[in-house]
Amino acid sequence: MDTDLPGKIGAQHLPLRDQVLDALRKGIISGDYPPGERLTEDRLAEDFGVSRNPVREALRVAEAEGFVVILPRRGAVVASPSSATIDDIFAVRERLEPLAARLAAQRATPGDVTTLRALLGQALLATEQQDLRRVAELNSALHLQILEISGNPWLASIAKALYLHVQWVFQMTAKERAPHSAHEHIKLVDAIESGDGELAESVALAHLGAASMAAHETTES
Repeated sequence: MDTDLPGKIGAQHLPLRDQVLDALRKGIISGDYPPGERLTEDRLAEDFGVSRNPVREALRVAEAEGFVVILPRRGAVVASPSSATIDDIFAVRERLEPLAARLAAQRATPGDVTTLRALLGQALLATEQQDLRRVAELNSALHLQILEISGNPWLASIAKALYLHVQWVFQMTAKERAPHSAHEHIKLVDAIESGDGELAESVALAHLGAASMAAHETTES
């Protein structure tokens, strides 16, 4: 277990199940619990310093969300994103993100662009340092920020659950994908700063095409 995972929990003002679920998601997304790893209730209860009941409840939710598979006689196992799952993720992203990029180009303030460029700078540094977990976090942060800048609250609301899975998939491709993604993100922010909505939409689509190809190559290897 990586020490970055949340340790003993219970102090937060949330039901224990939700706290365990949040910690479990983070552990899976970051790769601390890799695809195919068995997750026993006893182990997770020890990891998070809780009883088995909230662990059992959290595992049921994680299964419904697609992060965990519960197998006969084996119990809970961390899922591996399938080709079909990746197709579904990118089918939604290809509708949401080009629209968000177009709207962001039309509505972004200089302060918004400064925020995006700060995220780019952090991502470039993390890429240079091979901090792939941080790169994956910043990848999601950049896209979610663009969705916020779009000014359409429905886009941002719809994307929040989706981006748990986006970050999970990106983490698996980050070693090869990170330098290319950084270059594509720079082009995307440049397009948003230009105020050209059509260009921003086109750049977003191209970026998603490259990301989808990389994700499929990873699942097929």
